[in-house]
Amino acid sequence: MPLMRTLRQQARALKAETLALYLAVRDPRVPWYAKVTAAVVVAYALSPIDLIPDFVPILGYLDDLILIPLGIALVLRMIPVTVMEDCRERARVELTGNRPVSRTAAGAIILIWILSAVLVGWWAYRALL
Repeated sequence: MPLMRTLRQQARALKAETLALYLAVRDPRVPWYAKVTAAVVVAYALSPIDLIPDFVPILGYLDDLILIPLGIALVLRMIPVTVMEDCRERARVELTGNRPVSRTAAGAIILIWILSAVLVGWWAYRALL
């Protein structure tokens, strides 16, 4: 089962990188535009709601396999290397303990989804008139 072992290692690496980006968002040395982009990538990676639901065959996981790594690659170009090294080290330490919890981020994600649903409902209502 070397393929499964490799996939698990890649999943752990992606989890660590996502946590490092979460930590980078909170670091004052990171430019504001990188913080915003990183926050969107982390929110999408941790959101239970996907662009394409996971139950859709093949395409369901394709967005996670393509969009998240592309988002991470984009953000890594915006964040200074020394800051990312510090954040990766902090992520390694934190992964051995408890995961960080941000109620503010969770509230923001929920608010975005509620506003999106309201806008879609309003648009559908206007289209039916």
